[in-house]
Amino acid sequence: MKSEKEKMLAGELYFAGDQELTNERLKARELMKKYNSCPEAESEQLKSILRELIPKGGKGLFIQPPFYCDYGYNIKTGNGVYFNFNCVILDGMEVKIGSRSMFGPNVQIYTASHPLNAKERASMLEFSKAIEIGEDVWVGGNVTICPGVKIGNRAVIGAGSVVTKDIPEDVFAAGNPCKVIKQIEQ
Repeated sequence: MKSEKEKMLAGELYFAGDQELTNERLKARELMKKYNSCPEAESEQLKSILRELIPKGGKGLFIQPPFYCDYGYNIKTGNGVYFNFNCVILDGMEVKIGSRSMFGPNVQIYTASHPLNAKERASMLEFSKAIEIGEDVWVGGNVTICPGVKIGNRAVIGAGSVVTKDIPEDVFAAGNPCKVIKQIEQ
């Protein structure tokens, strides 16, 4: 029989209130509390806390506090990734981010979702879908990236967009729902 964590990582319905998952979120919250309250001048301590919170973070990963996530261990980044203030990653499943990608303030990345059927939803079960963001992507401020989305290399997502479907590489996309506006010449 699968554990709730195994179900979560497999994209199946799972109970987030499971003790193992609750303990892992509490551990992440303690690390976020340390990270978010650490003085910016203490850059080595910030890097150390961030490495513990996001062990699969690439070289030069920088996240401007405050920052929030569910677990941290499901976030995998390339090198030189930057997040501005007040970003949230609900990482019930893998969030993969390519090198040199940048995120404006208040970006929300959600792998977590709930059943559409009210009776199923009342069971308190949820599921997650992985998110993949390519290399050299620029995500503007106040963007929401929904479960299961893939954003191609070198794409630019306009501020305030809600990304509900895959976005190809080398495009500028914006809106709610986010859609391709134009190709970007490279």
